[in-house]
Amino acid sequence: MSASEIDYEVVFRSLPSAVALFTTDLVYADVNEAFLGILGRTHDQVVGRRLSDAFPDDPEVPAVAGMRKLSDSLLWVAATGERDAMTLHRYDVESMDRPGVWEERYWSAVCVPVFGPDGRVALLLHWEEDITELVRMRSGRGGAGRAGVLEAELYTRARELQEVNERLREAHAREREVALSLQEAMLPAPGPLKHHRAAVRYRPAAGALNVCGDWYDLVDLPGDRIAVAVGDVVGSGLAAAGVMGQLRSALSAASRVADGPAQALEALGLYARSVDGAESTTAVLAVIDDTDHTIAYSSAGHPPPALMGPDGVVDFLDQATDPPLGARPEPATRPQGDAVFTEGATLVLYTDGLIERRYEDIDAGLARLAGSLTRHQGADPETLADALLADLIPPAGATDDTALVIVSL
Repeated sequence: MSASEIDYEVVFRSLPSAVALFTTDLVYADVNEAFLGILGRTHDQVVGRRLSDAFPDDPEVPAVAGMRKLSDSLLWVAATGERDAMTLHRYDVESMDRPGVWEERYWSAVCVPVFGPDGRVALLLHWEEDITELVRMRSGRGGAGRAGVLEAELYTRARELQEVNERLREAHAREREVALSLQEAMLPAPGPLKHHRAAVRYRPAAGALNVCGDWYDLVDLPGDRIAVAVGDVVGSGLAAAGVMGQLRSALSAASRVADGPAQALEALGLYARSVDGAESTTAVLAVIDDTDHTIAYSSAGHPPPALMGPDGVVDFLDQATDPPLGARPEPATRPQGDAVFTEGATLVLYTDGLIERRYEDIDAGLARLAGSLTRHQGADPETLADALLADLIPPAGATDDTALVIVSL
């Protein structure tokens, strides 16, 4: 039987362990039969309800806070795209037969992200094992006996681990808040451009912080010209983002005063030599001139921009590619290419996360991009940007960061 023939809904229903699916705002999307049996609930008593409504904490024992701890874990998974093993924890459950009576229950649980087609967390999977009987286990001699001592020690160690996990999640949340602020400052939404509509997108790799070494930039130049650039610093996280910020600013300044994109990249290459971590950065810069309907471009080891005509035919601007920044021992003149466009064309610049896949030739990724562009020919930049990400980013999320710029010509 092939994977396409497997009925995964039947598999989900048949799992022997309790499994629940949540939306990212902690509403039960579905649960399996084992979940309902272990918790003593019906499908209608759970699905469609918020976690806090379906299984609230016992108000008489606020220190247990099982619902709050599970909520924290699920929200952390939704924010980071990473799984979270909760270790052993206590989460009491109200008896359906005796309202107001709470059953002391112990659980071992894991929360896992489920990614949607856009690479973002779409659902949260919660797997749990009821280990109440194990915790309550006693030997028949000497009261609680050795098993009771082991139980107390096990639970104490689990609580300590849970507290450590909570502190780590809080630290990660603070780091993520810093990352989001840094991203917003370094990659702002573009302002109005002369004669053009543009869209930008940024996606970190699955499981990464919301910052990386990829960047984009759009700059108004004197006359009827605009400069469009994307770049990719090796690495990810806050360190790569810091390098990215320096290089983005330097290229933005150079594109305003240089005589064309090749000269601007030459200046950026010289500057990159003085920046730790900037080695092997790739970048491409294109200058759109509306007076003569031309695009001047130059690439430092970067995937080629795609130019789609009004008829849906896609050409890759690959006639001016040179090694990445800092790859040569001595500075050298960089090549510059020129292309002509007609009104209604679309220019697309991107980083390699959009097209590259492990164990696959880059030509396959370029062909995939060209096919997606042709299918969505005629769409406005915002719609086209969303369509490209939906078509090209794997369902589980990209393994590399992605920046994307689309300009309507």
